[in-house]
Amino acid sequence: MKRIICKNYDEVSLLGAEILAKQIHKNPQSILGLATGSTPVGMYKKLVEMHKKNGLDFSQITTFNLDEYYPIKKSSDQSYDFFMRDNLFSHVNIKPENIHLPNGESANPEEECIAYEQMLAESGGVDIQVLGIGVNGHIGFNEPEDELKLATHLTNLTPSTIEANARFFKNIKDVPTKALTMGIGTIMKSKSILLLITGGNKAPVVKKLFSGVVTTDVPASFLHLHPDVTVLLDEAAVTAENR
Repeated sequence: MKRIICKNYDEVSLLGAEILAKQIHKNPQSILGLATGSTPVGMYKKLVEMHKKNGLDFSQITTFNLDEYYPIKKSSDQSYDFFMRDNLFSHVNIKPENIHLPNGESANPEEECIAYEQMLAESGGVDIQVLGIGVNGHIGFNEPEDELKLATHLTNLTPSTIEANARFFKNIKDVPTKALTMGIGTIMKSKSILLLITGGNKAPVVKKLFSGVVTTDVPASFLHLHPDVTVLLDEAAVTAENR
C-alpha cells in the first residue's frame, strides 16, 4: 500500500485527477470504478477542467459506481446517479450507455445486485477503483460487521453512516437506511485502487487503517491484501504517529 501525504484537500484532488487522467491517456478504453461523497468532488472538478481545457477524452471510457442508496429515484437530487451527473458526467464527453450505477429504483434489489456483478465480470475488470473511507472504516457501503460479503449486495447502513450522510439531506429521517454496494471481493478484483482520505475527522480511522491489523471492524483494512493500492491523504487526516 503506497501512501502519499498531500498538503491539503486541493492537492489530494489534483493528484487523484492526474492519476485517473494518466490511466485514460494510457488506455482510452479504460474502465473506471467511481465513488461518491464529499471527498472525490474536488477530483471530479479537476477532471472536468482537464476535459474542457486540455481535451481529456472520456468518449471511450466506461464507468461503474460503487454504490447507490436503496430505494431512491434516479431523479432525486440525493441519488448517486444525480450526484455523478451533476459533478462529472454532464460536463464531459462520456457516452450515457457506458455509465453504470446500481439501480436504486429496482423492484428486486437481489436480482439487481446479481446483474450488476455480472456486468462487472463481463466488462473485463475495473482498471482503477476510486474509494473514499467512512469514519467507521467502511468502503463503498461495506459496514463493519462480523462477516463481510464478497459480492454486490443490499446492505443496512449503520447509525454512524446515516448520521455522517445526514448533512446531504434536509432531515436525518430522510436518509435512506439501505444501499446497494459492491462487496469487498468485488472491490478487490480491481486491477488498482485509489483511496482518497481527507479531513481531521478521518484521523482516527486512518490510525486504525495503518495499525497493521486486517479486521472486519475496519473493512478498509482488507485493502492491505491488494497488490496495487495508492492512498492519498491530506495532512489533516494524518496524525503524527501515522506519518
